Amino acid sequence: MGFEISEKVMELNARLEAFMVEHIYPREHDWDEFCLNQDNLWKTPSWYDELREKAKAEGLWNLFLPKEYEPWSPGLSNVEIAPLFETMSKVTWAQSVFNCNAPDRGNMEVLAKYGTQEQQEQWLNPLLAGEIRSAYAMTEPQVASSDATNMELEIKRDGDEYVLNGRKWWTTGAVNPRCKIMLVMGKSNPENDRHRQHSTILVPRDTPGVKLVRELRVFDSLHSPGGEAELLFDNVRVPVANMIKGEGCGFEIAQGRLGPGRFQYAMGLVGAAQRCLELMCARAQERVAFGEPLIKKTSVQHEIARCRCDIEQSRLLTFQAAHVMDTQGMNAARAYISMVKIVAPNMAQQVADRAMQVLGGMGVSQDTLIPHVFTLARFSRIADGPDEVHMSQLGKLTAREINS
Repeated sequence: MGFEISEKVMELNARLEAFMVEHIYPREHDWDEFCLNQDNLWKTPSWYDELREKAKAEGLWNLFLPKEYEPWSPGLSNVEIAPLFETMSKVTWAQSVFNCNAPDRGNMEVLAKYGTQEQQEQWLNPLLAGEIRSAYAMTEPQVASSDATNMELEIKRDGDEYVLNGRKWWTTGAVNPRCKIMLVMGKSNPENDRHRQHSTILVPRDTPGVKLVRELRVFDSLHSPGGEAELLFDNVRVPVANMIKGEGCGFEIAQGRLGPGRFQYAMGLVGAAQRCLELMCARAQERVAFGEPLIKKTSVQHEIARCRCDIEQSRLLTFQAAHVMDTQGMNAARAYISMVKIVAPNMAQQVADRAMQVLGGMGVSQDTLIPHVFTLARFSRIADGPDEVHMSQLGKLTAREINS
């Protein structure tokens, strides 16, 4: 099937696992305690940047960029990237330690693929170095944002500048003071056909007229230190040189950005679910109820078995999506990308739910990552495109292929 992992990647993944054991797992609860403290909103622990520097020094940095993005890429294929994402996602905040987290990774891919040399020097290089953070402003409160062609934020040219007016929300990372640049999608050419009306433009976070309306809560969490923002763009002016690729290319850029991101997101959910299963198995082995360890209960054995089946199916499907992307390109992988977007979040939600039940009270507390995996997976079924959109897309593609 083409899923064989090279010795190079096995060695890299071993180093990644060793880094997780030495530096990430011991800090897992320290991170949660710090970030859940309201006195620390939008801040990171003092040791966080030290870990990032260690990861960079050990070559565990920017692993998400496939080899077509050289010279910025470590030269890996999507299939080779997949197991690395599973490993680093066993702690929910670890991706950022390796500079592999959303939305930065998708924004870096856009700038690497479509950006001008000036845009790359000003914004891509600092992002790759981990010196700044970024945001992607697409979703809007007044329209059904599952349809990207609905976006209404106005991008209007005025001489050597573009003027932006409109609202965005669920803009991940925009609350963090480290966020310095946003990729903003809006309508620039309403006279064009439906898929050529929108553009993506670079807007520095501190541009006059960009106003934070409010921080949004996800299941009553502010998701500090990144955060999701509702933003108002009130006569925001940026240079014409900030347009990415050209007017009318916003939908194309959005689709190109979301493909690799969804595959990486899916493998991240596989890693998070695998960690839930590991915690579930450990708890079942050590906890005694009604005279015997939980692992002796048939119902617990069945739940563990279901989890393993579901995780392995999602893992293999995600590898297949990566393999088709590597060998046949994005267009050929569209059906598989829709599949992993449907399957992986639902799988992770189910696995986390089963793990909660086995762990009991501990399973819904802050003592494990399980509640966060559950809410992340549920949120992903909306935030990364609703299940229904991906199922409709997959249904149409499947019928077309069968009937052709």
